[in-house]
Amino acid sequence: MQTELSKTLGVEHAVFGFTPFPAVAAAISRAGGFGVLGAVRYTAPDDLKRDLDWIEEHVDGKPYGLDVVMPAKKVENVSEADVEAMIPDGHRQFVRDTLAKYGVPELAEGEASGWRITGWMEQVARTQLDVAFDYPIRLLANALGSPPADVIDRAHDQDVLVAALAGSARHALKHRDAGIDVVVAQGYEAGGHTGEIATMVLTPEIVDAVAPLPVLAAGGIGSGRQVAAALSLGAQGVWLGSIWLTATEADLSSPAVTRKLLAAGSGDTVRSRALTGKPARQLRTEWTDAWDDPNGPGTLPMPLQGLLVAEAVTRIQKYEVDPLLGTPVGQIVGRMTSERSVQAVFDDLTRGFEQAVDRINRIAGRSAK
Repeated sequence: MQTELSKTLGVEHAVFGFTPFPAVAAAISRAGGFGVLGAVRYTAPDDLKRDLDWIEEHVDGKPYGLDVVMPAKKVENVSEADVEAMIPDGHRQFVRDTLAKYGVPELAEGEASGWRITGWMEQVARTQLDVAFDYPIRLLANALGSPPADVIDRAHDQDVLVAALAGSARHALKHRDAGIDVVVAQGYEAGGHTGEIATMVLTPEIVDAVAPLPVLAAGGIGSGRQVAAALSLGAQGVWLGSIWLTATEADLSSPAVTRKLLAAGSGDTVRSRALTGKPARQLRTEWTDAWDDPNGPGTLPMPLQGLLVAEAVTRIQKYEVDPLLGTPVGQIVGRMTSERSVQAVFDDLTRGFEQAVDRINRIAGRSAK
C-alpha cells in the first residue's frame, strides 16, 4: 500500500493513524504506517514532552507526526477565564439538572476536571508546537483549518509537511492557497468534527480540486477494501482514527466505553454539537439527546460548549454513568467488534487490500501478480 506520499515520508503503508494515545501512535508507525499523536488534550507542555519522549523510545526510528487544533486567525488578549465568563447561567443550570437527573456524583473536593478542550486556544497550541518542533516529527496536521502562516513557514523551515482537514472542496482550495502540503478529505462518516459530504463523494472532488497536491481519504474507512477504494478515488493514502479506539494498546479512560464501542452498530452514532459546539460524530447517548432536544437551551458555539461540559464529561466518565457515557467515533464503529492489537489491524488491512486489488484485476481481465 505504497504511494508517492508514503515513499516521501519513508513509510511502508500509506495508512495514517490519528490517535490520542502515544502507545497506539508508536505501534502504528512500527507496523509500517504513520502514527499521528493528537495534541489537543495536552494543556501542560511537560505532559506533551513526556509522551513525545516515550514515542521516541518506542517508535524504533520510524516516522510519526502531531495533530493540533489551532485557529487560523489569532485572537489577542483572550484568556480561558474570559471565555468562561461568556457561558450563560441557564446553560450551567441545564448541565447541573441533567447530571442530577441521572444521579451523577460530584468530583471529590479539590479534584480537577481531567477533560478540557483548550488546545484550540492560540497560546496553548503554540506551546504545543514549541515542544513538538524539538522532536523529529515529519508531519504537522491541523484539525481546525489551515494553521497561521507563520506556523506553516516554521514547519517548512524544519522540513515538516503540513496537513489540514477539509470537509469540502472549497475548504481544500483554501488550504492549498495557504501553502498546505497535504489535504485530508474528511467525510461525513468520520468520528469527531466532520462535515456533511460523504467520503465517496468528497474524496474525488478534493483530489480534482487541489491536484497535484496529495490527498488522504478519511471517514468510514476501516478495512483493506476501503483502503483500495480510497486509492482508486485518487487519494494517496487514508487517515484512520476511530478504528484504533478498541486497539489493545489504547488507553480509554473507561472499560465501559470500550464495551459500548464493541456493541455499537454503524447506526449508533450521531453528529452532535454537545461535546465542543461544532458538529462532531460520536456515540448517541442520552447526553447527546438532551443537548439536541429542541426543548433544551441548545448548544453554545466553540469553545464555550467544550468548557461548559468539561467537568460533566469527566464525572460521567469517572463514574461510568452508562446512559450518558459516550465518545467521539465514526460510523466504522459497526466493524469494531473485538479488541485487537494495532499490528492485527494492519494485518487485516493489508490482507483485505491485496484481496480487493486481486478481485479488480480479475474483473479487468488481468491476472494477479
